[in-house]
Amino acid sequence: MLTAKTLADTYEENKATCSKYVHSTSRGHEAIQLAAAFQLQPYDFASLYYRDDSLLLGMGLQPYELMLQLMAKADDPFSGGRTYYGHPALKRSGFPTIPHQSSATGMQAIPATGMAQGIAYLEGQGLLPEGEKPVVLCSLGDGAVTEGEVAEAFQMAVLKGLPIIYLVQDNDWGISATGKEMRAMDAYEYAAGFKGMERLRVNGADFVESYEGMRVAFEYARKLRKPVLVHAKVPLLGHHTSGVRREWYRGENLQKQAINDPIPLMQQILLEAYVATEVIDALEQEARETVAKDYERALAAPSPDPLTFDQHEFAPTPVIQQKGVRSPAGAEKATMVDAALHAVDEILRAYPEALFYGQDVGGKLGGVFREAALLAKKYGDTRVFNTPIQEAYIIGSTAGMSAVGAKAIVEIQFADYIWPGINQLVEELSKSCYLTKGQFPVQSLIRVPIGAYGGGGPYHSGSIESTLLNIRGIKVVYPSNAADMKGLMKAAFLDPNPVVMLEHKGIYWSKVPGTEEAKTVEPDEHYILPLGKASIVQQADEQEVRRGNSMAVITYGMGVYWAKAASKQFPGAIEIVDLRTLNPLDYEAVKASVARHGKAIVLTEEPLLNSFAESLAGRLSKDCFQQLDAPIYTLGAANLPAVPLNVELEKMMLPNAAKVAAAMEELLNY
Repeated sequence: MLTAKTLADTYEENKATCSKYVHSTSRGHEAIQLAAAFQLQPYDFASLYYRDDSLLLGMGLQPYELMLQLMAKADDPFSGGRTYYGHPALKRSGFPTIPHQSSATGMQAIPATGMAQGIAYLEGQGLLPEGEKPVVLCSLGDGAVTEGEVAEAFQMAVLKGLPIIYLVQDNDWGISATGKEMRAMDAYEYAAGFKGMERLRVNGADFVESYEGMRVAFEYARKLRKPVLVHAKVPLLGHHTSGVRREWYRGENLQKQAINDPIPLMQQILLEAYVATEVIDALEQEARETVAKDYERALAAPSPDPLTFDQHEFAPTPVIQQKGVRSPAGAEKATMVDAALHAVDEILRAYPEALFYGQDVGGKLGGVFREAALLAKKYGDTRVFNTPIQEAYIIGSTAGMSAVGAKAIVEIQFADYIWPGINQLVEELSKSCYLTKGQFPVQSLIRVPIGAYGGGGPYHSGSIESTLLNIRGIKVVYPSNAADMKGLMKAAFLDPNPVVMLEHKGIYWSKVPGTEEAKTVEPDEHYILPLGKASIVQQADEQEVRRGNSMAVITYGMGVYWAKAASKQFPGAIEIVDLRTLNPLDYEAVKASVARHGKAIVLTEEPLLNSFAESLAGRLSKDCFQQLDAPIYTLGAANLPAVPLNVELEKMMLPNAAKVAAAMEELLNY
């Protein structure tokens, strides 16, 4: 406790140096944090909050290591200088595992609960080391409990009965907002609404009471494998952060809260236990000397090499070449939806750590598109199951699953429903590998039915790829036929990074006229198609190319079939490039196609303005400028906020073969 206080005092005394980067400290929270830290076992998992430096010290981290992060030094053990103080990520022998989490204002509750769900799954499958009963500690501030994503986490914790402890440190402040301004009840009262959540209140400033409370909570979660919430009332004696200082708004509140300073309370407990004053003084001197020495070492430590700034966007994937048989002799043709179903079936059979969940994918229905038909019956409700209507949990829980070694395949029922989950996709999944220097890539396969066909209307027809492609650190796949679907699905599952697989509903069954070729011979179960490899699905005649009477169409998904239908009016003149993967993009193949023909259309189903298609056309215009015989054309949907329900209105908004043919004719005659 004295070390934590000395750290905070040192940062304040040297604020010109230490406040270069924003930080918070645990000042006032030391007792409850140390009480929690002393319960953790090396096989446990923790999701910590940005004020938890005492908890880290209690786990065995050294002041020097924390200060390396404070100063964004190269040897910062959590992130190598990439993220804030008190944002740990640790995978070290003898220590609890601490996966990446964002700035931890409630969003971390979902990945933490996903960890507990992953532990429960692996335990049920007999995949955990014998004798271990890991639990998850999720640390939160009370203000963060008002986040909707915390409610989703609590709901799943009690619904599934998960081994997790939610430690809520209530200091009655947000930033400058007080508890009375922010909430009608505290976290203990709120948790009463979640049937099955055990609850404890402790005085978080009293170490003895805090230790006993945390001991009971850990024993409950470890033995009964059920969730418990510990509400700890604590004072906030430091600044909210170094950038939002206490003197600006706290006033007399600081004096009132100082009465509950854990350190004098601990000193009194020691004196009553007949610990000599000299011993206490020696502890204080030891803390000062340790922190002072570590501070000088940290100041002198090297900064990161600037040339490493772009490392660890993704973890390396083991899938780098095509494997298996794409067109086995005697195999029957399959629709895209069946190829996807068979791919997931084969994954579940081969990988016991794999599971599949989402809205309506379990039980008898097996998904609204029957894309998981009979899987729950085959593998059981613990491996294939329905979730509540919680897109944030569906996506964010996969980060926790990945951290404990479970491998989740999840589904968002329609692309239009993904928006509540975007926060988790951005903050928890996409940044994890980069901000932890590769320690915690998130293996996550997220299936998303997408696209419009025949009157789906505004909430079942949207295209979202440009939004997803603005999220760095995720991969985006968009197959256009059954064989690609199966091969890409396998590669996406084996990829250690987050992969969103966009699956066009209009070509799921090849029922839409012109999409018959989406139904292909189904590859064998060993077939894997690496991400990031485009396919030339239609060649132009070499004679037309030499005459300068050819062009390229760069497209994906339904665009492949619009382009094929339109190209029949221009025999031999049209090369069609199916991107298959939008990130990573096979840009070299695209650029080579455009350069070969000198004319190109980038075709998409999305509204065109500010889209991925326009961005790609802009890059190609620059890089292929010397080879172009005409501007690069783009064609997409009208720039409207939603796809209308009426089928005639839908046709007016979307591209189709006739619109594509008109653009081809104009460009060929340019």
